[in-house]
Amino acid sequence: MTAFLRICWVVLVSSALGILSIGSGCRKDRPPIKTEPVKIPVGSDGVFVSNEGNFMFGNASISYYAEGMEEAIEDLFKPANNRPLGDVCQSMYVFNNRFYIVVNNSGKIEVVHPVTFAATATFTGFISPRYIQPVSNAKAYVTDLYAQAISIVNLATGHLTGSIPCPGWTEELRLAYGKVFVTNRSRPFVYVINTQQDVVVDSIPVGYGAQSIVEDKNGKLWVLCSGHSDSGEKASLHRMDPVHHWVESTLEFPSLNDAPWRLDINGTLDTLYFLNGDVYRMSITETTLPSIPFISAQGRNFYGLGIHPRKGFVYVADALDYIQRGRVYVYRPDGSLHTSFLAGIIPGDFYFFP
Repeated sequence: MTAFLRICWVVLVSSALGILSIGSGCRKDRPPIKTEPVKIPVGSDGVFVSNEGNFMFGNASISYYAEGMEEAIEDLFKPANNRPLGDVCQSMYVFNNRFYIVVNNSGKIEVVHPVTFAATATFTGFISPRYIQPVSNAKAYVTDLYAQAISIVNLATGHLTGSIPCPGWTEELRLAYGKVFVTNRSRPFVYVINTQQDVVVDSIPVGYGAQSIVEDKNGKLWVLCSGHSDSGEKASLHRMDPVHHWVESTLEFPSLNDAPWRLDINGTLDTLYFLNGDVYRMSITETTLPSIPFISAQGRNFYGLGIHPRKGFVYVADALDYIQRGRVYVYRPDGSLHTSFLAGIIPGDFYFFP
């Protein structure tokens, strides 16, 4: 079951059982919410956490934590804008001193100032947006769960200026060598888009369930595919040549029970990290998949992963029961625990700025 659908299932079941309260009965760990807008100190070297929130409850948020803080700021957006962020915060992208926050079930992208978090624009007109990738100062692509197309957005006006037909559930995307490479959760291909003509020019065969994509120090792209246990397709990791559009190396996971995701890479672009129940890591020069976890989940529900680009600290989000606030664990580069803090509901990803 995909992460997106799993969240929906958990929320619906919880609601049916009558336990989906967000009041004090289920939220005993919740400190008082800061209601005043907060200015993020420039150069504080903190981390922003995107929290999905509960599907259909409109309680998505962006949290912030920096070294030395007693607790994280649970929600930056609502105090700064006197309105909630929306329903299911899927992802966030930092570009030209602005944060682009993709709010999936609200069908919008909020553009905010990185220090005050005041919204400067709201892009609408999407069906179910997932990720945004600027391809120039004026233009960006947005993937979608249901649209069967990738939206083209004018970053200056926020208007949708067109779309690029692309079948299935399009997910993460990466700009490399003047082209955009798009993963697809429901098709066994990575699609290549010509950013000048806004057309798909190639489809590169990979495993089923491609979702995460990163670029290493050698300019190679790595694509993680979660597989499909019902059809007997195992998960796989692929190294791709973005110049010639071919797969150079494929590593297949040993079991149909493997469901890896959240592929990430460190700041020196030479070590890969991903979740597969536990946290695993491997050098880009390895020819086999790691068999021993780097960080053991020890019964926790590891859901989000991020690597600090300068410190090398590993941030891992525990979604707990998908109802209460999640906890973020911060590990040193050697895998030892450094600290932990509470974020929002279903913390999914991390962003480091400046």
